[in-house]
Amino acid sequence: MASAAAAQDALTWFPSGKEDMVDHLFNDTFTVTRLDPDGKKFDRVTRIEAHSDQMYMQLDVATEVYPMRVNEKFNMVLVSTLNLDGTPDTGYYTQAGRKTLADQYDYVMHGKLYKISEDTSKDSSSAKVEMYASFGGLLMMLRGDHSSAANFELDQRLFLLIKKV
Repeated sequence: MASAAAAQDALTWFPSGKEDMVDHLFNDTFTVTRLDPDGKKFDRVTRIEAHSDQMYMQLDVATEVYPMRVNEKFNMVLVSTLNLDGTPDTGYYTQAGRKTLADQYDYVMHGKLYKISEDTSKDSSSAKVEMYASFGGLLMMLRGDHSSAANFELDQRLFLLIKKV
């Protein structure tokens, strides 16, 4: 009986046999390289510097809730909806008890992309882009290859999801 319940849960959890149908706007694995590079500003928030193979990121994290350490690896995803079927987010929280993409991650924030800055001084093959988002005052700066900004637009609402690997 337990296996039948688990099978039913798997059908609910992974629609159409896929992990999720949400389009990831961005998905990368980072390593924390520094904490509070400009000094500690707030008691409960740490600004982390992290690198992946192609990207550099500064991110404010509520470390009282989700502590992070130097050399720790984590997967970070940016999406426009938490709905597993990929339907757009309504902007309203529901207590329906349904599973969402957030259930697969340890730390989730909702915010807005407020600035996209492109480096146009170099040739287009090596051009860099910086994207800035605010998650209720916790900030993110993501820098990397120009192509990494292809899925983003100014004032776009985003969910940032993190899990340690």
